[in-house]
Amino acid sequence: MSLTTQPDLRSTAARDVLVDVEQFLFEEAEMLDQWRLHEWLDLFAPGGYYEIPATDRPDGDPSKDLFLVHDDRFLLEQRVNSLLTRAAHAEYPHSATRRMISNVRVMEAPNDRLHVLANFAVYRVRSGVLDTYVGQYRHIVERDEVTGFRFISRKSVMVLDALRPHGKVSIIL
Repeated sequence: MSLTTQPDLRSTAARDVLVDVEQFLFEEAEMLDQWRLHEWLDLFAPGGYYEIPATDRPDGDPSKDLFLVHDDRFLLEQRVNSLLTRAAHAEYPHSATRRMISNVRVMEAPNDRLHVLANFAVYRVRSGVLDTYVGQYRHIVERDEVTGFRFISRKSVMVLDALRPHGKVSIIL
């Protein structure tokens, strides 16, 4: 199964795995809300990807379609380092964010991997302005002895018609 195809929802993981994945997602959300980005980066496998498709092509292919973000591990590390400096004007000082994650579903996949679907709402407050990003996470994770799970693919698919009124994504969704 490729990273862009939808998982078979009939192969749902056991309830204890679902609870473990939910806890992983909740802890990840807390790391991001607290701007602990280097810790968050450790949640990625060496070959992991972070993706945000364009709002008009949620099922797009990054080799053919425009993506707002399509970072491999190297580019993701550069993004994290940049966001944590004063040079990232859009995020200095850092925005206040809060993430809500719901409707988590986990499906078993080959090679001891899991396909994770979850709804998200990320609230970003900066300079008295509230921006809201909503969508669905479509992750592929593998089990890891240290963190519990690691991202092979972390994909944030927004359900917004356009990036208005904020016009950009300057935080990690």
